[in-house]
Amino acid sequence: MNFAIIITICSLLLLAYIFTISSSKTKIPSVILLLILGWVAKQLTDAFHIVIPDLNPLLPILGSVGLVLIVLEGSLELKLNKEKLPFVSKTFITAIVPLIITAFIIAFAFSYILEVSFKDGLINAIPLCIISSAIAISSVGHLNSFNKEFAIYESSLSDIIGVLFFNFIVLNAVIDLNSVMHFGLQILIMIGISFVATAFLAFLLSRINHHVKFAPIALLIILIFAVSEVYHLPALIFIMFFGLIMENFDELDKYEWIHKLKPKALDKEVQKFKELIIEAAFLIRSLFFLLFGFLMKTEDILNPETLGIALGIIVLIYLIRAMQLALFKVKLMPLLFIAPRGLITILLFLSIPEVNRIPFVSKALIIQVIVLSALFMMVGLMFNKQEKEVVDKKKEDTLSVDLDVPI
Repeated sequence: MNFAIIITICSLLLLAYIFTISSSKTKIPSVILLLILGWVAKQLTDAFHIVIPDLNPLLPILGSVGLVLIVLEGSLELKLNKEKLPFVSKTFITAIVPLIITAFIIAFAFSYILEVSFKDGLINAIPLCIISSAIAISSVGHLNSFNKEFAIYESSLSDIIGVLFFNFIVLNAVIDLNSVMHFGLQILIMIGISFVATAFLAFLLSRINHHVKFAPIALLIILIFAVSEVYHLPALIFIMFFGLIMENFDELDKYEWIHKLKPKALDKEVQKFKELIIEAAFLIRSLFFLLFGFLMKTEDILNPETLGIALGIIVLIYLIRAMQLALFKVKLMPLLFIAPRGLITILLFLSIPEVNRIPFVSKALIIQVIVLSALFMMVGLMFNKQEKEVVDKKKEDTLSVDLDVPI
């Protein structure tokens, strides 16, 4: 029986790897295939009457670890300097404005139609409005540098801002000036922790000579994240701060104290550490979506009671996104379509306190929004492929966008 479990898990993860490396060719997001694969595995276990223990408690654990690794993976890919600041600020706006507008519109609809409080409506709406970096980052590897960096920054910032927004609404019974000031203080505390923890981890990375050095660093990062979450601090700020500093250490070379960390040698270690994080993120992300697919019920996917609402939410999401990108003069193709819902949506949905839950905002609605947004992204990326082939045929390079072009 033990070997049967090992064979099954290894086979599923190898298939997940095939899905990942083939997604750039097929333009089918690997998450769609992983969900289908997990669902098929569930049907087979039912057909052969194989008893499987309750795996639901594993989902938030895998999701939390996966979120850390995915945001860290994305931030370790980003270069940050003075020239990039306007670009980063605009991706920040494109992450926060649609999130807030969409959340408030959906919350108002929930409160008006379902006759619940606006706060409860907002708590249930926020998870539906956050771009999933877990899906977006893994789906944009084949795009040009502008679109790839835009998607990585936007989705990572959407995760961070979305979690901050969700926790702020959930943890404050009354929203007033005092709660806002307390929230601001939490952010300042987390920034201070991020600076100290990053300096400490960088020191360890540059000084540890043991052949096992990257695993302890990764474990410390997850530990700091978990402890911060226990105290309701915005822990994702630390993850992105650490990744950006490590990837852009050469930008700090002008400071004398940086030389104590041996920046040239540290840069080589960071590249090796990045490779470890990419591998680990692939494994955890694949296991999460396989497990989520395994736990999906067919009646949830095809639930007619929520399907119309799910379609309405998808239309609203992409309508607001289209207006936002057009306002900032960002080319709609293919970025309009890269706004999937996924891991963070599931995690926040599972985190909604029982007292604030709206029965209508069920697992079925969450699954349908996730699947529809992933399918919408798949269609958009396929269309982008056809456009690129036409451009290549004409031997033109009109799709390449320089980072200096204003957005």
